[in-house]
Amino acid sequence: MPIAYLTRRERFSAAHRLFKPDLNDDENKEIYGQCSHPNWHGHNYELFVTIKGEVNPETGYVLNLKGLGNLIKETVISKIDHRNLNLDVDFMHGIVTSTENLSIAIWNVLDKPIRNLGARLHRIRIQETENNFVDYYGE
Repeated sequence: MPIAYLTRRERFSAAHRLFKPDLNDDENKEIYGQCSHPNWHGHNYELFVTIKGEVNPETGYVLNLKGLGNLIKETVISKIDHRNLNLDVDFMHGIVTSTENLSIAIWNVLDKPIRNLGARLHRIRIQETENNFVDYYGE
């Protein structure tokens, strides 16, 4: 069976602060710069979820894109859109809210449900700014 890669893009806006609670504000600023501002800052993120799997010869799909989009919205976007990643998002509690850690956490949320649909998660890409994005492949 042929294997295809399929990517779904979603968008969300969220606030966060990069900091370690055991450090003071000056120490956090030394590590994280302006991203450690005590009053938070935000981004308009783009999330790209790439799956891979066999193309079903009857449907021509790996997975139905609408179904994949609904899964991402229900399990991820509804929890992070217009939220504070540090305070409001259960799967980010106790984790530095870097884009790297966010991509790993989203992988952990989506991996099993996507497998249950008969595909495999291949990549999580989060674009934080026009110039910065992170790719995570589950490694």
